[in-house]
Formats: sequence, C-alpha cells, structure tokens
Amino acid sequence: MLEATQRAPVRGPTFIRLLARLSDADVSPPQASLADRLSDWIDWTRAVALARTLDGAPPSASAGAPAYDDAEAAAYAATRASLTKAIGEGLAAADDADAPADYAPLRQHYLAMQRSMLAATGRLRDRLRWQLAARSGDAARLAELDALMEAVLSPREHSLLASVPALLGEHYERLRAAASVRGDTAGDRWLAQFRKDMQDVLTAELDMRFLPLEALIAALTSQSPVRHA
Repeated sequence: MLEATQRAPVRGPTFIRLLARLSDADVSPPQASLADRLSDWIDWTRAVALARTLDGAPPSASAGAPAYDDAEAAAYAATRASLTKAIGEGLAAADDADAPADYAPLRQHYLAMQRSMLAATGRLRDRLRWQLAARSGDAARLAELDALMEAVLSPREHSLLASVPALLGEHYERLRAAASVRGDTAGDRWLAQFRKDMQDVLTAELDMRFLPLEALIAALTSQSPVRHA
C-alpha cells in the first residue's frame, strides 16, 4: 500500500500555517530573504521616500490629536471584539440555513468579514498614527514610516488576501468529495468541520490585520503611561 507523502511543516504566523494545512498544495520554504522580497516590492520612488523618512530630521508634532487613554483602549478592544463576534454570528447563521450545502453563502460571509476588517483596522490605524504624530521625535517619525510602509505593502497584502476565499472553496470541495466517498454526507460532519476551519482562518486573519495596530499601541504606551479618563 502506498504511504501518503508527508509534507514538511510550514513555519510562520498562524494564518499562513492554517492556509498551508488546509491547502492541497505543497508549500516550499521561501528561497529569498525578507529583505530581498521587500526590495522587489518597493519601487525606487518609494525607496527614496523611505530613505528620507529614516535619514531626515523628525517631523514636527501635529496638534489636536487625543491622547491614547483608557477610553481609546476600550474603543480599540470593542472594535476587535465586535469583529470576532461577527465572525461567529455569520457562521452560525449559515448553520441555521435550510438550503442545501453550498459554499456561496460562506464565501460571501468571508468576503464581508474581510471588508469589515479592512475598514475597521484602517480607521484605527489612522487614529493611532495621528496620536503618534502629535508627539515629537521618534514617535512622529514612526507614524510617518508606518504610513509609508502601509502604502507600499497594502496592494500586495490585498492581492494575497483576496485569494483566501478561493483556497477555502477548494478545501470545501475536497471535504465534501471525501464525505461522499465515505457515504457520510447525511450527518454533515464534514460541513461542521469546514465551518470550524473557516472560523479559524478568519480569526487568524483578524489577528494578522491587527498586528500593525498593536505595534503602534506599543509605541504609544511605551513612551508615556496610559492617561486615565
């Protein structure tokens, strides 16, 4: 009997490891370093802007930004909690549907969650940068650098994340086909497994999208204590 070929474990963030596990394709370790990949993604005009940001004098502090205090921290936490809740509620609604098993509603839920995550994290990131830019020196420079890196990396990030619903669709079809071969489609155990896998991927994508925000918050709170409202 032929033995299944064991794939090498994929290193990296949870989101990447989940997609690799659910994908039917072998994922080879990257041949190029992160620095080499970044050099391919950054055109010369952005490279010049990046060099000026790193080497130039810190920008002047902007006025009018609120301090990052308990109220700001609570609003941030509430936004993340709301997105996490929406992930589960959307999948629960799919569980309650009377329609035959179909990936289309689940795909629409994933796309809707991606739009919600993009909008929410964009607003929060802009606000956190505004709060950093209100300070002087390295904090203001970091706000400027983050804005530049977002402009550089966002198109690639959006392109890669846009492929996730299709990858999950392939996983859905593999689970359904395997269940059909086993003759256990009536119990829909495979569909419950798929919804669990989708929830895990959505949660991991949410965590990944919040990483830049957490870095900005770390910079805000490390420079001065959180002010209590």
